[in-house]
Amino acid sequence: MKVYIVDYGMGNLMSVKRAFEECEADEVCICNNPEELFNADRIVLPGVGSFYEGMNNLNSKGWTRIIKQIAKERQIPILGICLGMQLFASKGYEGKEIEGLNLIDGEVKKLIPSNGNERIPHIGWNEIYKFNDSGLFLGIDDGTDFYFVHSYHFIPKNESDIMTKTLYCGEFVSSISNGKIYGVQFHPEKSHKSGFMIIKNFLSIN
Repeated sequence: MKVYIVDYGMGNLMSVKRAFEECEADEVCICNNPEELFNADRIVLPGVGSFYEGMNNLNSKGWTRIIKQIAKERQIPILGICLGMQLFASKGYEGKEIEGLNLIDGEVKKLIPSNGNERIPHIGWNEIYKFNDSGLFLGIDDGTDFYFVHSYHFIPKNESDIMTKTLYCGEFVSSISNGKIYGVQFHPEKSHKSGFMIIKNFLSIN
């Protein structure tokens, strides 16, 4: 199984690569050429930074068209991590308003604290609670902690696209899916045993 990690200039690619290797993926490649994605069995879109910068990089480096084409035609599992998940949205407002990949209908907006104890960005360990069943969370219990670093959150148009929620700033959607498109707001590569289980489940999805 070939896992291709998209290198569009955003994110700690090596830590994601090591995590997938430790989860026994057969071949893990950091991909610099959009056309190479057609050889992949799994695609990972990581990311740290602003929505605008992320989409600007995807657009300018030729990734947007290829990712959308593969998502539509090949139907292979694609995992977005942190900013990568947010870029699946229809539109984002971080930096400047810009259209996203539009793979899952929704918008990305800034978290708003619901009390004086909540800080933005949301950094650290927090619990997830399942909203809809998904094979990505097989064997993972409600209340499991994952590691987060973000100031914005994905607001899906359809509740059927929500996998989990997390209680912070009221609550926010912490993972999404539609078909074989999966997104997690947390960092599985930094979430120890539970994060590695997410990666293994992603590798096992048919």
